[in-house]
Amino acid sequence: MRPRVQPVKVNPSDYMPLAGGLRQTGQMFALAASVLRMTFKRPFQVRELIQQFWFIASVTILPTALVSIPFGAVIALQVGSLAKQLGAQSLTGGASVLAVVQQASPLIVALLIAGAAGSAICADLGSRTIREEMDAMEVMGVSPIQRLIVPRVIACMAVAFCLNGLVSVVGVAGGYFFNVALQDGTPGAYLASFSALAQLPDLYVGQTKAVIFGFIAGVVAAYRGLHPGAGPKGVGDAVNQSVVIAFLLLFMVNLAITAIYIQVVPPKGA
Repeated sequence: MRPRVQPVKVNPSDYMPLAGGLRQTGQMFALAASVLRMTFKRPFQVRELIQQFWFIASVTILPTALVSIPFGAVIALQVGSLAKQLGAQSLTGGASVLAVVQQASPLIVALLIAGAAGSAICADLGSRTIREEMDAMEVMGVSPIQRLIVPRVIACMAVAFCLNGLVSVVGVAGGYFFNVALQDGTPGAYLASFSALAQLPDLYVGQTKAVIFGFIAGVVAAYRGLHPGAGPKGVGDAVNQSVVIAFLLLFMVNLAITAIYIQVVPPKGA
């Protein structure tokens, strides 16, 4: 006699975490689309934008400058050491500059904005949400996205654009100093390899990355601020989640942009 086959019981609760994650992802994309749509909608919140720009710049400019110096030095020392072992020490300058401008600089800026400014934005919006200020604004016919979120996201993008230039300059200067001072490199060879390998699209992609990363950090912080848990603990958890989610998205988007750039833009001299 054939054994009886028992039907497989499916528990809907087993799929709740997956469904919740997909729902939150969709809501985050919807918020990003709303921010893009309302960016060009009047009235423009110029005063709020200036205040947020100044606040974000004030909390990120000093840590960014302090981090960029050792970061550029580490890249220059490591690249210089490897180039010396391979007998290509004359290419140290170009390789170091490309690493700083294309990869290190946008990521440093984005991580600091997501960690410092993004956490502050998430905490501010989360506190407003649990105090029901967002609901009150909607009752009065004021869009919280246009009034509060759009200026903060644009400020993150603008600060990221400005700080990326600062980090690139400081990182390249630090790499130049450490290569010449500690590795007996020559200034002429450093600058010559830089001009031989680097090109303007390298700078453009770095600045574009910074703007996109600033947008992602601002949207993630705003989304978690609009959907905190109950009470002060919920706001704190939302802040932690916003930083972690932003970091993961930044690295994935950086990988995608870098892969596309390598395929689209040929290297100099190719």
